[in-house]
Amino acid sequence: MNERLQAFVYGAALALIIGWVLYIGQDVFIPIVFGILVVYVIVGLTRLLGKVPFFDRILPLQVRYSLSIFLIAFGLLESVYLLIASIDSIVAVAPQYQESLLSTIQKFAVFFHIETEPTWTTLRQDLLAQISIQRLIGVMLASVSSIVVSVLVVLLYASFLLIEQRSFSAKIANLSSDPRDVARIQQITTDINARIGSYLALKTFVSILLGAISWVVMAFVGLEFAGFWAVLIVLLNYVPYIGSFLGVLFPVFMAIVQFGNLNDVLVLLLPLTIVQFLIGNFLDPYIMGNSLNLSPFAILVSLTIWSGLWGIPGAFLAVPITAIMAIVFSEFAGTRPVAVLLSQNGRI
Repeated sequence: MNERLQAFVYGAALALIIGWVLYIGQDVFIPIVFGILVVYVIVGLTRLLGKVPFFDRILPLQVRYSLSIFLIAFGLLESVYLLIASIDSIVAVAPQYQESLLSTIQKFAVFFHIETEPTWTTLRQDLLAQISIQRLIGVMLASVSSIVVSVLVVLLYASFLLIEQRSFSAKIANLSSDPRDVARIQQITTDINARIGSYLALKTFVSILLGAISWVVMAFVGLEFAGFWAVLIVLLNYVPYIGSFLGVLFPVFMAIVQFGNLNDVLVLLLPLTIVQFLIGNFLDPYIMGNSLNLSPFAILVSLTIWSGLWGIPGAFLAVPITAIMAIVFSEFAGTRPVAVLLSQNGRI
């Protein structure tokens, strides 16, 4: 009993130390982890191209790798460019929506029987008393610059990791002189590669499908910046649970500002909600269960923990990191119970 208690105390202390290191070193660790995930996507896309009829004969492996790197890099840079350009456009046309937004606020004031009907003068007085506009603009510009720099750093890490991949098997083989230890490490690595690669491939496909359908709905309704919101929906779909809610909330808020009409807002709200509901309740559980074997509660807890450690990037990385932890924990007797608790059905 004393040994178990001592092991628990040591494990808890080690977890706290690791958590503290991850928190203070997030600026270093986050780009590295994203770079690793980009490599997974590139390798998965390369394998997918190899399965296309005649591609394996026409395109050598190095050419498929180069094509995959180009497509991923182009997609990331194009998404960043679209987000930045759309933000600039939104700021430029913001004054045009001023009256529509004010009208909507006044309708809510009448509906809730607020005695003083708000105007832009009173709103400015209330808001400016608590918000520094110069500071807000500075934060926005810093965020845009940070996104661009982060994407470039992630692509740089991914490039060097792809180069390192050639010698990765040899490095594993030389980690230990015991063949059983080497075989065990290779098995863990293979399992991680298979599960995470499958998850990222399926999740990326579902996210792009969701973004495409959402774009059709928003374009049909006439929502401005439909491409921007579609890209945002694709990115948010990587965040479990919360991403689906935000993927509907942001376009609907834009519809409120643009149209100022409840009927037009409902025309957008209902299809987006139905699409998110169908994908979130049928496709996403299939991906989580079959490729990762993680329980929904474990995913929710991991989302809370990694968001607390790394903020928004932690929300995107929570599921892959937790899946890797579950696989590693399952290989050791002391941590195997934790892996069982993290699994969906208790079988690991």
